[in-house]
Amino acid sequence: MTERARQIWKVTIAAPIEVVWNTLVQTGEVLPFLFGGVCDTEDGLKPGRPMRMLSKDGKYVMAYGEVLEFSPPYRFSHAINFAMAANEPPGRTTYELKEVPGGTELTLTSEALEGTQTAKMAKSGQFIVDNLKRWTEQRRPTFGGRMVMLMSPLMGLFTPARCRAENWPLSRVPLHSGEAA
Repeated sequence: MTERARQIWKVTIAAPIEVVWNTLVQTGEVLPFLFGGVCDTEDGLKPGRPMRMLSKDGKYVMAYGEVLEFSPPYRFSHAINFAMAANEPPGRTTYELKEVPGGTELTLTSEALEGTQTAKMAKSGQFIVDNLKRWTEQRRPTFGGRMVMLMSPLMGLFTPARCRAENWPLSRVPLHSGEAA
């Protein structure tokens, strides 16, 4: 039996919990901490509803999944599949926020089946927490985040046609009823 890989990252963000939450769960906006993706939904982030991360230009789907839990301003969890590895079982991404002296503690947990492409891609948590912290505190991504934003238009040249947005409408996003990872 294949084991699930679990990675956990924590960071304290010098901002109130509501500010961190509202930054994290934005839809329809370019999110530098999520590789310049845009979170797309039909009617907001709600449990049991599909979501997908589009490229900045909206031409490609980077990832998609189902919202598993949405408990403002403390917990957001979703299944995740990467369009480039759509044949794999979904992983799970969970964001937990806690008020602490000096701001908000963010814990990001990524889970995916060991040895899958999804597990490899899910190891990007350090980039996400570092850039979410910097973006929330300063409205500016880290140097690495800025480089990703600069390179993102070029990535379309290397993205397979199967990842084009028209191939992944929200109606096609598989719902797993909470059985992710």
